This record gives sequence, structure tokens and C-alpha cells, in this order.
Amino acid sequence: MHYLAILNRDGGTLRTMDLEEFCQDSRRIFEDNGHEFSCRIVPGKEIVEALEEAASSSEVDALIAGGGDGTVSTAAAIAFKNQMPLAVLPAGTMNLFARSLKLPLDLYEALEAIAEGDVDAVDIATANDRTFVHQFSVGIHARLVRVRETFPYRSRIGKIMASFRAISSAVIEPPEFEVELKTPEGTQSRRTVGLSVSNNPFGTGHIPHADELHAGVLGVYIASTMNTRELIRLGVDVMRGTWNGNPMVSEARVSQVVLRFPKRKKNAYAVIDGELVTLEREVEVQLHARALKVIVPRVAQRVETA
Repeated sequence: MHYLAILNRDGGTLRTMDLEEFCQDSRRIFEDNGHEFSCRIVPGKEIVEALEEAASSSEVDALIAGGGDGTVSTAAAIAFKNQMPLAVLPAGTMNLFARSLKLPLDLYEALEAIAEGDVDAVDIATANDRTFVHQFSVGIHARLVRVRETFPYRSRIGKIMASFRAISSAVIEPPEFEVELKTPEGTQSRRTVGLSVSNNPFGTGHIPHADELHAGVLGVYIASTMNTRELIRLGVDVMRGTWNGNPMVSEARVSQVVLRFPKRKKNAYAVIDGELVTLEREVEVQLHARALKVIVPRVAQRVETA
């Protein structure tokens, strides 16, 4: 196979690496496994154009995306549109999609796993016309991201510290809003501080991400209205991986859901795979079963097949 890696030199941990050397090391790994490998290093402002060009090329068999979580999400949307197999380099802060794909989080170990891996098909979701591989969120998560973006950071550790600062600011006055949810099971109205719809239900015992991406259903998580103390407790539970046992959070599993925000403010935002977007008054979230081709470690593929 011919693998083409598109590396965002401004994204994630790649911004602090010698990417020329990394590309040379990557080429040796893939050639040792019988593949052809090429590499492009581009600035963040050119990443979409580079990914689209690579995904539409008849000379490329699989696309490798390297950068932060935003780069990976963008690459997944482009690969989905072009039906191009996608491999992910875990160079972001949380690497939640890579975790769901059972990839090693060390970059060189991930390269080895991809070079030895197999093509699989996993679920992907859309919120109106935008695809996502992890989650669509409204409420406290959007406020946290919005506040975090006001703090300067230049590294993964800096981003994590900015996130902690944002949490302390965001929980002082928790946002409350109304949402109407329409699913195949019926319609309900809720008042909440936060709502997330995930591509496959989140697993348990760890930070929120899907344990596997073949379930064919969305996870819908709603946090009841709560005070600052209760919200801090929920934040601690999220970091400890025990959030699913918090009585303030409810879960549902559906194939699709329409979210309507009857009192949406003009400057309201949502978060899609970690990126802020303008919140529309009505959002239809759908799951597309096994519609995204990905490269997964061979061991993970054997376990899933079993």
C-alpha cells in the first residue's frame, strides 16, 4: 500500500518535533513492512487543502493524519467523504479517537502498529452537515473550551494547564438551558447544564471515549441542573473515570436524535471534537454505521472479529 502522511507542523505535539527526521524514521518503518510511504509537512492554515488533495489522489491507498485532535477530526471528515482509509497519529492532547481505535499513544509505536495494521470500517456521526468521530457537546463543555481559548499555551502541558484554569472559571456560574430531544422512542424536554452526543457509547472506568466503534448507536448524556459544588464533583468524576456512576448524569442509546434549543442565545456555541462551532437552533445527529475506513492494529482487528 502507498501511505501518505500529512503532518500539521502547528498541531499537537508535532510542533515541538524535528518533523523531517520523523518522516525519515516513518519511511523506514513502512518500507520495512513492505509499504510505500511519502510525507508532507504543512502549516495549520494549509492542512485542509493538503488532506483533501491527498484523499482524492488515485496514487494514494491510505491517508495518515498527524496533528492535534482538530486535525484528526478534519481528516476523518475528508476520508469519510472520499472513502479513503485513514490512519491516525496520536499527537493531540487527549487522543480520544486513537484510544477508541486501540492505537498505542507513543508516536513511534503507533507508526509500527499502523504499518503492520489492517483496514477496518468503523462508525462515524454527523451533526447536521458536520461529521465527528468523538462527540458533539453543548453547555458546560462549550463554555470550558471557550474560556480555555482565552488563555495562551504553546504545548500539550500548557493546554492541559489552561484547561484546569478554564474549569475553575467555568463552574462558578454553571450554564443552564432547555433542550428538546426527539428520538425514535419519543420526544422529551430537559433543563440541563450540559449535553453530549457521542459516536458510540462511552466506556467505563476511564476518561470519556468509546471502547469500540462498531455498536451502531449514539450515546446521549445529559447532566441535570446543578450548583457549583455538584459540578466540581462531576468534573472530578470525569477525571477519575467514574463519571458514569454520578447520579446527576443520565444516558440513552439511540441511532439518531434531533436536538432543538428553543431559547438559544445568538452567541451560543457547541463543541465538535474539541472545536468550537456556532450552535444552530436545531441539530440532527445521526450515526453512520461502519462508514469510515480506518487502519487499526492487527491485534485490535483480531479481537473485534472474535
